[in-house]
Amino acid sequence: MIEAKSLTKRYGDKAAVEDLTFTVRPGVVTGFLGPNGAGKSTTMRLIMGMDAPTSGTVTVNGRHFSQHARPLKTVGALLEARAIHPGRSARGHLLAQAATAGIGRQRVDEVLGVVGLEEAAGRRAGRFSLGMGQRLGIASALLADPEILILDEPVNGLDPDGIRWIRFLLRELAAEGRTVLLSSHLMSEMAVTADHVIVMGRGRLLRDQSMASFIADAGAERVRVRSPEADSLRELLAREGAIVHEAGEPGVFAVEGLTSDDIGTVARKADVTLYELAPQTGSLEEAYMALTEDSVEYRAKEAA
Repeated sequence: MIEAKSLTKRYGDKAAVEDLTFTVRPGVVTGFLGPNGAGKSTTMRLIMGMDAPTSGTVTVNGRHFSQHARPLKTVGALLEARAIHPGRSARGHLLAQAATAGIGRQRVDEVLGVVGLEEAAGRRAGRFSLGMGQRLGIASALLADPEILILDEPVNGLDPDGIRWIRFLLRELAAEGRTVLLSSHLMSEMAVTADHVIVMGRGRLLRDQSMASFIADAGAERVRVRSPEADSLRELLAREGAIVHEAGEPGVFAVEGLTSDDIGTVARKADVTLYELAPQTGSLEEAYMALTEDSVEYRAKEAA
């Protein structure tokens, strides 16, 4: 378990993390979200004892990271996949790490197999592709069989098969009762991997709740409607109090305020033909964008 209480980190006059309180619980995959500059990387560094808080505390399994006799057994982390000597082989890198932590050579071969790098184990890390480097970084995080995993953008550079692999791996680890904190900007993947979500913006906590409720709270459910008599149906539904949104396609619109059953009943009574009624819930991307709209620090200008 990871617990932050009133965690604050300032660099001069700038607060990278401000009064942050949250708990990352075992048995679930917790997604860690926020725009660039939100303070996620600083928070992960504070968890790992790589930086000291200005005030407040953060503990892993009830202790500061440095107080654990075998810290790598407690927390395995991937914060920077390329932080590996380019002249070392994948196996050499893991063996060096294992030697400092009292881990046997057999475990090195095990994690190389888990991440799919057996055949590339003798190659120099400096010649690895981005995806292979990510796999080696994940192997390092798994080396001591830790109780807690902290992974920053682990799917970066992975192909679709690799993305699917890491998704199932993380869910398996959480099912074993481990604590998994996953940071990523890939919303589509986070939506199917994480059970819980913590969202930061400008150093502050914006949301801490289950993934399902976060998406559900983002907005009202809509129903996609397709009909050859769309104009007439729009007017009928508006009279029933519905809010109608254009969908940008001929004969198609979206409806808020009425269920698909309600819309079907209105259409039947008016003898209006329906081709499609499809309830649509919000997405993680929509929920995230709505929540963090005012927290984006680096925003590109729109093309002229």
